[in-house]
Amino acid sequence: MKAHGASWLIPAALACLGLLGADSALAQGPRKARGPAVVPLSAASLTKIKSQDPGEIKAGLDDARLSGRAAGAAAPVIVDLLQKGMPYPLTEAAIDTLGDIESEPSSATIAWYARHRDVEVRRSAVKALAHTKGAAAVKALRLALSDEDPRVRGYAATGLGSLRAKEAVAELFVALDHKVNEAAVSIGQLCSPADCESLEGRLGRLPFDVISSGLDQMLFRPAGEVSDDAKVKLVGRVRELGTAEANHFLQDVAARWPASGSARVKLSIDQAVSATAGSPGSAGGGGTPPLTSDSTGRGGGR
Repeated sequence: MKAHGASWLIPAALACLGLLGADSALAQGPRKARGPAVVPLSAASLTKIKSQDPGEIKAGLDDARLSGRAAGAAAPVIVDLLQKGMPYPLTEAAIDTLGDIESEPSSATIAWYARHRDVEVRRSAVKALAHTKGAAAVKALRLALSDEDPRVRGYAATGLGSLRAKEAVAELFVALDHKVNEAAVSIGQLCSPADCESLEGRLGRLPFDVISSGLDQMLFRPAGEVSDDAKVKLVGRVRELGTAEANHFLQDVAARWPASGSARVKLSIDQAVSATAGSPGSAGGGGTPPLTSDSTGRGGGR
C-alpha cells in the first residue's frame, strides 16, 4: 500500500488517543463556565422527610434545601408536616426549606406561621414568604409590618419590595414613619410619582441614611418608571441639603451610574457633587455654591 493511501490512519489514531478532540476544543476557544449543577431530590431523601424520626426528617429537609426548586415534589409533604405540627426546630427547618424550594402553593401554610407565637418561627416564615410568593404571601407580609418584633417587620418590608407589591406602598409609609427603616428601600422600588414625591418630602425629617436608601432605588429605576425630570428634581433636593452626607451619597451614585444611563441625570449628579463638595465634613471643604437650573431643573437656590 502506498504511503498516501494510509493517510487516514493518522487522524484515526489521534482520535483514539483523544488528541483530535482536544485540538478541536482548543480551536473553538475556552468553554463557557457552567452554572452550579442542579441536584435532583432522591427518592431516599423524600422517604426521610416522610419518616417519623426527627433526625431523618431533618436530614431529608437538608437534602431538599440543597436541591432547591428541583425538590418541588417534597413541598406537599413538607406542607403536610407543618399542618400536623412539629417541634420548633423542625418547624423552622421545614419553613426554610419551602422558601428554598420556592413553592407558591405552600405560601398559605407558611402565612399561618407568620402569626405564630414563637418569634423565631415568625421570622423564618416571613423570610420564606418572600421566596414562595403569591397573593397569600403578600397578604401575610402586609400584616407582618405591624408585628411586635422589629426583625419581623423589617423582613416583611423587604419582602414586599422584592415581590413588587405596589398595593402595599401606603402601609410601607406607615411602617417607615414607625421606624421600620427597611421600608424606605421597598418604597423606592415601588413608588408611583406621587409616592416618590412623598418619600423625598421626608428628607430632613427622617435620618438621611434611611431616606437615601430609598432615593437610591428611585434613581436607578428605568425611565419608564421614574422619569428623568423626577430624577433631576430628586438630585436637586439632595443637593439643597448641602451636607457631607448628601455629598457622599451623590458621589456614590455618580460612581455607580451606568454608561447607558441618562446623560442629563448624570450631569445633574456631577454638578450636585461639585456643589456639595464644600460641605462641612466632605472632601472639598469650604462653602457651597448656589444652585443652578442646570442641576435642579427648578431654577436657583432657595
